[in-house]
Amino acid sequence: MLFDSPAFFLFLIPVVFFYWRLNHRAQNVFLLLASYFFYGWWDWRFLLLMIGSTMVDFLVAQHIAPPVQHPHRRKWFLFSLVLNFTILGIFKYFDFFAGSFLGMLNNLGLHNIPLPLIRIILPPGISFYTFQEVAYI
Repeated sequence: MLFDSPAFFLFLIPVVFFYWRLNHRAQNVFLLLASYFFYGWWDWRFLLLMIGSTMVDFLVAQHIAPPVQHPHRRKWFLFSLVLNFTILGIFKYFDFFAGSFLGMLNNLGLHNIPLPLIRIILPPGISFYTFQEVAYI
């Protein structure tokens, strides 16, 4: 579903209608669920990645947010950073670097080194929502 498609406008009308009829807390939950639905419209497998990633960051934020200086806040923050950038790196850059590394090995005369490429479709907007999650944390 693209932003300029008729399907998006048919989706947007009821979302806006119900959004304005809910209280503030319910609006946030409804908007989150509508966003998940919109994102999962193209491929549900990417939806599982986004839900998992956002839920982990939400839980990490709960550990970081208390005003009392918790001794493990920095560890939770680093865990979130490593997880988010690992996900981004695997989906966006793994095949590029693995292919470049294999090319370098071939140039050095080392042929037939088994390094699998994952050859997966890049989830739409993965860089955007990864950096949004990092900014949230």
